[in-house]
Amino acid sequence: MSAHSPIDQIEQPDSFAFDAESEEQIAAILAKYPPERKASGTLPLLYVVQKQMGRQTGSAWVPRVAMDEIARRLEVAPIRVYEVATFYLMFNTKPIGRYHLQVCTTTSCWLRGSDDVVAACKKATGISGFGQSSADGLFTLTEVECLGACANAPILQVDDDFYEDLDGPRTIELIEALRRGERPAPGPTIDRVGSAPAGGRKTLADSPADQG
Repeated sequence: MSAHSPIDQIEQPDSFAFDAESEEQIAAILAKYPPERKASGTLPLLYVVQKQMGRQTGSAWVPRVAMDEIARRLEVAPIRVYEVATFYLMFNTKPIGRYHLQVCTTTSCWLRGSDDVVAACKKATGISGFGQSSADGLFTLTEVECLGACANAPILQVDDDFYEDLDGPRTIELIEALRRGERPAPGPTIDRVGSAPAGGRKTLADSPADQG
């Protein structure tokens, strides 16, 4: 059983205040809605909180006191914010590591080797199961549902970036780079552009000139 990270023991903060960068984002968000419909800003404001916590603490999550502040800003009952934050998987309601490793294990990714990606994540981080953080506080491992990039399966989402066409060794290389403070370019990790075939186009390969 891997050791639990100190971040797993962090209690809810007593207070939260939006910083200047977040206030600028909030102004732009709320300008999209009529005043009587500003509650529609709940979801994007939760993102603002999570991003701010990541900037300030290195752990991108949404404390309950921040949900209360969103409720105050939007003039809604706090439960209206809680129910959104707890419904969507992309909001972290407890502290996470500096890098959030989100592994898709649903059908396409599983058929293409997501078990190897999961095993590599555990081996490279020392984490023994989903929902845990590494002892050094750098990584949190989460199992997620379909990420909508099935043509490039298997997928590992790191924070907001997709790393695609992974296998065990490439997953370990990615995690080792993150541990060094490097951020590899997201996208396919094999010889392909986007979701095009590996090695280049297989159809419509002739140029217009070749077709006379």
